Amino acid sequence: MRHTRSILGLAASLCIAGGFYGCNGNGEPSGNSAPAAPAPSTPITPVTPVAEVTGKWTTGDLHVHTIESNDAQSPLTTVLDQAFTANNLDWMALSNHLRVSDRDSTGTAIPGGPIPFSKALANYEVPALKQLQADGRYPGKLIFSTFEWDMPTHDHVNVGIFSGSPALATAVKGANEFEYFFTGRPDTMFDPADVAAWNAKAPRTAASSHADAVQAFTWLKTNFPDTSYALINHPSRNPGKYTVADYREFNDLAPNIAFAVEGMVGNQMEPDRGGYNSSYDPANLKSRTYGGVDYVVAQVGGIWDALLGDGRRFWNIANSDHHFKTAGGLFSSGYFPGEYARNYVWLEGTGIKSVLDGLRAGKAFSVFGDLINALDFNVAASGTKREMGGELKARAGDSVTVTIRFKSPDRNNFEYPLDSGANVNVKPTVDHIDLIAGDVTPRALPGTPGYSKDTNDSTKVIATFTKADWKLDKDGYNTVTYTFNAAKSQYFRLRGTNLGMNVPGETANGNPLPDLKTDLTENTPRFNAINARNYNDLWFYSNPVFVTVAPST
Repeated sequence: MRHTRSILGLAASLCIAGGFYGCNGNGEPSGNSAPAAPAPSTPITPVTPVAEVTGKWTTGDLHVHTIESNDAQSPLTTVLDQAFTANNLDWMALSNHLRVSDRDSTGTAIPGGPIPFSKALANYEVPALKQLQADGRYPGKLIFSTFEWDMPTHDHVNVGIFSGSPALATAVKGANEFEYFFTGRPDTMFDPADVAAWNAKAPRTAASSHADAVQAFTWLKTNFPDTSYALINHPSRNPGKYTVADYREFNDLAPNIAFAVEGMVGNQMEPDRGGYNSSYDPANLKSRTYGGVDYVVAQVGGIWDALLGDGRRFWNIANSDHHFKTAGGLFSSGYFPGEYARNYVWLEGTGIKSVLDGLRAGKAFSVFGDLINALDFNVAASGTKREMGGELKARAGDSVTVTIRFKSPDRNNFEYPLDSGANVNVKPTVDHIDLIAGDVTPRALPGTPGYSKDTNDSTKVIATFTKADWKLDKDGYNTVTYTFNAAKSQYFRLRGTNLGMNVPGETANGNPLPDLKTDLTENTPRFNAINARNYNDLWFYSNPVFVTVAPST
């Protein structure tokens, strides 16, 4: 088990990253106590890759809290200003807790509160959003309301429920019904006429068992089959909350609804990265983050690879899980939307429907600290090309070419001190990219040993690329290719980092090591150490592309 780094070690790692203040010629801290004042931080505008004739790359966040969640501190307008004005996101889902609410979107006490969140959603959050946009705020931005559900016997799930035609909007009545059926809220907190109508449909669940959780996916599939989602948040934060069979069961039941996991978790400003604060002992290694990424996604050959090896279209996402950045000078939690974590999703069209379609299609990648801001990752054979989320059909023996093209911005949002406006002005630089491949085999049936197998033993890093391998093309992309002869059905995915292959305390043979707690006693130094920890440990993960191989004729 590695030891928590000291402030000196953090500063040294900043020097290694390149260009941080107070570094001598050996890449060591010089002892200077303050940086020069660089230019103020400015929003980073995503670079749109050269791609298809239609559609565009967009950035968004699916997991954001406001002060309407009782454990959050940021008013609605603060969150929106940061997401869209400061960090230039294209779309965002508000995702307050499906609990009880006693404050409105400004933090004002709700008269007679607390009330079910679905009622607060209808009476306060949605009207506030409509008014802000009617007043001309956030033009061209897509904002929609969802909720974070405490799934019985498991953990948190982001649920989006939408209705309407042709444009979709948050189905506030559907959220109210969901809360009635799948939380333990008393009947008296709901409208009596609604309760009578709902009870006529089906008996209410006790919201206390795995079977009740499964019933919620059935309810979504029955009532909103094409206009809802239920995505699993911070899956390993609390030990023992999921098995791989749970993921398979949810996805089998509702593949159009349960199609992603928040592998690149939020709450990155927590001392325990991501809020993964179970005891630091070997028994909980599967409940740690690795470079800020949940074990489900970070482990090569682990749970995500087991699901992809089934041929499942099951994706990874990154979110802020913003509650507050710092509070009262005492606590820190999560970055603002778009400040540190971004989802890049290819959208065809506009509106909520286009976001739903884009997320399900899987043409997406996720990134911390703007390590990259453009990615073109595809496989091609015999004149046919497929991208992330897609499937290339090939014959055994066909020559298949994997192409990786990426860009990085000139700088990211790394400030020192935190929230000072003094940008460190270090260009985020990819040290290496791993091409990961695993076999796709027939799905195991429920109840068989294979259904509970949480590894994919075929998954390996088949190639690692560094700056010695990629070339700068005419469009400004770093470009590298890899060619192989198709022999079996596989999927291919990418991960990349700013770290070297064997950085003490960070990586071993290219794999991220478990993150430890940043536990300085004094608050401000702790905030700065957490922020430095995060920006010195950057990763991106792509969604996979599948290659299905038929026998040669």
